[in-house]
Amino acid sequence: MRLLEGAKGEIARDLPWIKHSDPWAIYVSEVMLQQTQVSRVVEPWANFMKQFPTPSALAHAPLAEVLVAWQGLGFARRARFLHEAAAVMVRDFGARVPQSLAELRSLPGIGEYSAASIASFAYGEPVIVLDTNVARILSRAIAGRTLSLSDLREVAGYFGELGESAVVNQSLLDFGAKFCRARPDCESCPARTSCAWKKVGGEDPAPNSAKVSKPQSPFQGSRRQLRGQILKALHHGPLLERAVLKNVTDPRTSEVLVELITEGMVQKHGRSVRLAGDKR
Repeated sequence: MRLLEGAKGEIARDLPWIKHSDPWAIYVSEVMLQQTQVSRVVEPWANFMKQFPTPSALAHAPLAEVLVAWQGLGFARRARFLHEAAAVMVRDFGARVPQSLAELRSLPGIGEYSAASIASFAYGEPVIVLDTNVARILSRAIAGRTLSLSDLREVAGYFGELGESAVVNQSLLDFGAKFCRARPDCESCPARTSCAWKKVGGEDPAPNSAKVSKPQSPFQGSRRQLRGQILKALHHGPLLERAVLKNVTDPRTSEVLVELITEGMVQKHGRSVRLAGDKR
């Protein structure tokens, strides 16, 4: 780890879920961090954990309550997945967050990246969290060249063998967030003297390296913005369907409302609609 030696104080971010002893707290943070900036997660995570401190507390809450607690984070589908995952934990894992990658991948809404993050940060499993930010570090600072996805996984495997995977992963993620960004801050970078790219020179190898995360589409005017507007309109209780169509003025509102009903996040009762599980 010469790349990060002596730079811990410059790299580390003060985030409330780092080194948290509760796997559930880490699990919730990782789901919230999917496609969401860290700064937007800190306060909602703290509030969510107060309201749902265990998988059992979340599993036994109505989905409507969970969706309201999720407000402001976007991608409300993640709240439904988290609710469903909590129910699976209660049913199949003794109301605990499972430890193995295979068990984590079996939970709703958990892919390769999230499973690796949870396994590493919650249980110290020897896996490396490989996202676009980490891929930039590996292609620039370690290899100094463009890397294929198989190349990235091979280099990441070396880091996974170092031990203390949670420390290694957090250091890489923090380093990527502070210095080795899409537009790198090479002048301030604590690893600038050992960076392979700076020694070799040439064009930045990161942009053409394998993409391990999909770029996020603009939020303004998107379907996910519209989904959030519809769900927010129902936070205070059921509404007539025509009232939703009147309040959320977008030609796609009717179509997206049907989508939310089909997904089970909104329920239709006669002419009215409500958040799933809302008993009002």
